[in-house]
Amino acid sequence: MNRKAISLLSGGLDSVLATKIIQSQGIEVVGLHFTSPFSSRREKERGLQAIRSSEELGIKLIIKEKESDYIDIIKKPRHGYGKNMNPCIDCRIYMLKKTKDIMKEEDAGFVVTGEVLGQRPMSQRRDTINIIERESGLAGLILRPLSAKHFPPSIPEKKGIVDRSGLFDITGRSRAIQYELANRFMLSEFGCPGGGCLLTDPIFSRKLRDLFQHDTSSTMTDIVLLSIGRHFRLNEKMKVILGRNKNENDMLFSINKEGYTLILPSGFTGPVALVKGNPDDAYLNIIGNIIACFSKYPGDMINIEIIDGETRIYTAEKKLLDIEKIKI
Repeated sequence: MNRKAISLLSGGLDSVLATKIIQSQGIEVVGLHFTSPFSSRREKERGLQAIRSSEELGIKLIIKEKESDYIDIIKKPRHGYGKNMNPCIDCRIYMLKKTKDIMKEEDAGFVVTGEVLGQRPMSQRRDTINIIERESGLAGLILRPLSAKHFPPSIPEKKGIVDRSGLFDITGRSRAIQYELANRFMLSEFGCPGGGCLLTDPIFSRKLRDLFQHDTSSTMTDIVLLSIGRHFRLNEKMKVILGRNKNENDMLFSINKEGYTLILPSGFTGPVALVKGNPDDAYLNIIGNIIACFSKYPGDMINIEIIDGETRIYTAEKKLLDIEKIKI
């Protein structure tokens, strides 16, 4: 077995410590960080932290995007969801299968993770850890330095590549021991505890369920848009996304609009609307009123600019809308 490991480096304290523990035994480690369209701002910051952590550790870092096949995992997770749309067990299996491919490319012998037994309620129970290891195809090749002594020796331990006496027996949610280890190893580049996956967010999950229910051929653009703006469902095929601020308005204006219609307020200041589908006059009236509702427009007639390959002005009559009925 090669004395080289791939470490799943999130940028959080546990993954940084796990990497350092194995590094301290003279083993070459390559960091691997996964990015996702379901990453919150906090998780994206964690990605930058992973880069800084890899620099402090002095290791190579590979950054890999979760690809479109990950969407299929989310739609039908074999092991179900957590409280919202988070398929934590299936997600972990997915990442480890991708890691297995990278192990071959890097000529690495085993995988290091920062998992701590009992720290996360879904994916870090003993039974689910065993399922994940088995279904990933990496049975015996996953080393969890922080909780290793609560598990049978891994293959690199059995072969004498890793000294088991230098591993730990941490369990539970407290990170007191981890902070002590960070001081011992003089580590400073790691993120605060806590995840940042949008799939655990109830509001984002509601939007995602709506998308999967109404659009079986959803694209990565559709997924990215879920984290932008206010969303309104007009019918089975038509949805409106409304910018909440200048930054979101600019994002909606600049995004690839294939399959979408862009609608702007004309002659007054208000939010940009991006519409999935091609609205007729009846729906243009509704969309004009949605825009006016969030711009405090005082007039009786609402002028909107429609951009769908060509540009035209449409005038909608102001009406009272029950926004909550159509809000996703």
